[in-house]
Amino acid sequence: MPWFVKIEHGIIEKAAFDKHVPAHVAYVKDLVEKGHQARTGYWAERGGGMLVFQAESMEEAAAIVEADPLIKNQCVEYELHEWCIVVE
Repeated sequence: MPWFVKIEHGIIEKAAFDKHVPAHVAYVKDLVEKGHQARTGYWAERGGGMLVFQAESMEEAAAIVEADPLIKNQCVEYELHEWCIVVE
């Protein structure tokens, strides 16, 4: 399965953002259980982060991203890219 990367930038205050983090973490854990090999994290300097995951297509990847609570609750702006791994 291809890999995809959602690069995100926070667009709301941290206190409001943090209210949605537990739902985001639960969502990512569900992606892992479904076989998407998902990993999520934030930049050390704060203000954004990344979700790396596998999906069958760009269409499926876009649907996965749109279902993320951080997107549904308008916490972040994002870019979605297919990641072509050169060396494993």
